[in-house]
Amino acid sequence: MDKILVLDFGGQYDQLIARRVREQRVYAEIKNFDRITTDEIVREGYRGVIFTGGPNSVYDPASPHYDPAILDCGVPVLGICYGAQLMAYMGGGEVSAAENSSEYGKTLLRVKESVLFKDVAAESVCWMSHTDFISKAPEGFKITAETDKCPCAAMADDERKLYAVQFHPEVTHTEFGKEILRNFLYSVCGCAGDWRPEDYAGRLIERYKTELKGKKVLLALSGGVDSSVAALLLHNAVGKDLTCVFVDHGLLRKDEGDRVEHTLGRELGVNIIRVNAEERFLGKLAGEASPEGKRKIIGEEFIRVFEEEAKKIGRVHVLAQGTIYPDVIESGRGASAVIKSHHNVGGLPDVISFDEIVEPLRELFKDEVRAVGTALGLPEELVWRQPFPGPGLAVRVIGPITKEKLDSLREADAIFREEVDKLPREKRPDQYFAVMTDLRSVGVMGDARTYGFTVALRAVSTDDFMTAEWTRLPYEVLERASGRITNEVPGISRVVYDISSKPPATVEWE
Repeated sequence: MDKILVLDFGGQYDQLIARRVREQRVYAEIKNFDRITTDEIVREGYRGVIFTGGPNSVYDPASPHYDPAILDCGVPVLGICYGAQLMAYMGGGEVSAAENSSEYGKTLLRVKESVLFKDVAAESVCWMSHTDFISKAPEGFKITAETDKCPCAAMADDERKLYAVQFHPEVTHTEFGKEILRNFLYSVCGCAGDWRPEDYAGRLIERYKTELKGKKVLLALSGGVDSSVAALLLHNAVGKDLTCVFVDHGLLRKDEGDRVEHTLGRELGVNIIRVNAEERFLGKLAGEASPEGKRKIIGEEFIRVFEEEAKKIGRVHVLAQGTIYPDVIESGRGASAVIKSHHNVGGLPDVISFDEIVEPLRELFKDEVRAVGTALGLPEELVWRQPFPGPGLAVRVIGPITKEKLDSLREADAIFREEVDKLPREKRPDQYFAVMTDLRSVGVMGDARTYGFTVALRAVSTDDFMTAEWTRLPYEVLERASGRITNEVPGISRVVYDISSKPPATVEWE
């Protein structure tokens, strides 16, 4: 299997670059720039290397640098943004601070003939995000693209198979970004395009049948896409030697716990122990208004409940987790700031006795996890389940949590999703849900004055969840959802629609 290395220099698009490569059926993995040497890159047999962007200036001694020997080791390299400037700097070119030539956002790109720009229009829109620029290309490189403000928007050394672009081909705003990456992968690196996550799952099942034979495996099942796919994959490998502990903390969406238990347990035969712990969790959360406080309480209590159930089972050899590739990357960044710490990457193992950990999905992105779930026969309603935060509805109830607020939110959320789901699949947003705000407002029902809560509806369209546009839902959908919520859900007197995009907002409110 061909492999491409995405070498991270602190850019926030490193995952997106790897995903775009995998979308071209080429396997890609991400490593921090200081975690692998040029010699290791050659030994590992990578077909190519991509340098990511980053927030630094290459001429700052404290900025991330790399061994210049990579330019002469025979492995093709593509530098993006900071990565392009780093290639120029390492090769003896010049990088300067732009006085009036910094570029941000959509920019008109003009390209010249180059293997990288095959099937790319002579003029097209690209996405720029830089202050510094390449003021002099290194010896052996020719300039292959420009913009009005950037004299070297791309450069190439065809003899050594070295390429650099100042813009970001991985973002959707770059019109021919997919073509540019494809040209690098196939025309420059000679990749075969033999990566398929479905095949990966089959190989993994066969491997676990041997490696885990006779061992008792324990999995924490949240009911989300990741843990459900991991459960079904391991069930296919070890059968009844797998036990899934499903902790229902009372923070799930309407009927979600029952649906997960029925589908995985009764229909697919996965061995599930369900723990109904709503009262316990709500007691711990009483009075807590801070979103971070809620997360800590839920995470700690989840571990305690899981530990108690694990002890009842007896000897466990293997702890299985639904960790996916973004969890691993975000929890172990070096050049980039840590985005968030994931409980799947280092939380549960400290409290349970076991011999080893298996994380069958740790090399997959979310879209690949869904593909594996489909291939394994997981029903569509679970495979395409709406993204859901780890703490559940706790962070969709703004302010202190009560059972009454949760029950009202569950109903409002179900109504909104039901109305949106009447649209054809291709017209539905990528994520849509309701939020119970902590705001009360005056209303009128019948002849009586009310003072109920305000519910916010949120719907976004995105292909990567790193950026997202608010969805222009038909007014009729919003009208039906609003009318039903205020009429069918007690305690809610007002419905508003969130029209904020990401950035500056995030998808979730907390």
